[in-house]
Amino acid sequence: MDKLASLQSFIRVVEDGSFAAAARTVGQSRSQVNRAVVALEDDLGVQLLNRTTRQVSVTPSGKAFYQRAKGILADLGEAEDSIRESRDRPTGDIRINAPMSFGTLHLGPALVDFAKRYPDIRVDLKLDDHFIDPVADGFDMTVRISRPAETLALIDHEIIPIRRVMCASPEFIKTHGEPTDIRDLARLPCLHYGNLLSGSSWKLTGPDGPVAVQVNGVFCCNNAEVLRDAAIAGLGIAEMPTFIAGPELQTGRLVTVLCDYVPAEIFLYLLYPPSRQLASRIRLLVEFIHERFGDQPRWDLVQ
Repeated sequence: MDKLASLQSFIRVVEDGSFAAAARTVGQSRSQVNRAVVALEDDLGVQLLNRTTRQVSVTPSGKAFYQRAKGILADLGEAEDSIRESRDRPTGDIRINAPMSFGTLHLGPALVDFAKRYPDIRVDLKLDDHFIDPVADGFDMTVRISRPAETLALIDHEIIPIRRVMCASPEFIKTHGEPTDIRDLARLPCLHYGNLLSGSSWKLTGPDGPVAVQVNGVFCCNNAEVLRDAAIAGLGIAEMPTFIAGPELQTGRLVTVLCDYVPAEIFLYLLYPPSRQLASRIRLLVEFIHERFGDQPRWDLVQ
């Protein structure tokens, strides 16, 4: 029995839903595909598929085996790609997941330059602020801005710390006065990021150590670019990363406040399955992101 061909036939039947559809996909006859799956079942000693005259369904053992078999074929494909890429120009697809604001402002333009440098690598970028499972959702790499979470299933590759500041417009400070005490955040209008699990409580570190402040939230949004624009308009004090506020801090449209207090440290880091590390296109992308963002980024030129 050609076990690789049998695995491929079984996976196709599961994904296409029938022997006939699988046969069309692989360019074989229905009976050839059926024989391959039967041989696999005989070799394993378990029934993988339930067959009726109308439909094919997967048994519990078949579901478990399908997940493992799909992973094996994916790893084999990565190994083959790494060998091909070692002797040729880097090729293949890279599916990337990244947060929305960082993706539109910085990662997107960087990936355009990456694609121009390596025209045979196809980039598929999906922007989403929700945390996803990179393996289950089929991504080769996930870009995250948060505190790294150690996991044995993924490689965790830190690029740089991400600074966050509290800032407001000069017009806001002229109208409301500049805050001089952390307790001022409980009375002054504040702009709150809606995805923070802490609600309207800002966790900061000051001269006397960590402190949590219940702020006077007057405007809430799950997009920091909207909060930036609201801060520029004088609506309140915002806590945001400098990769969003940096250009406005450089031009003076925003100014930092309560500089002795800093939000909890977060990082720009990459997550990818260990199997992807074999592919030279992944190594090239990691090196490129280090090259682009690894030193002091231009958005941090203003303290």
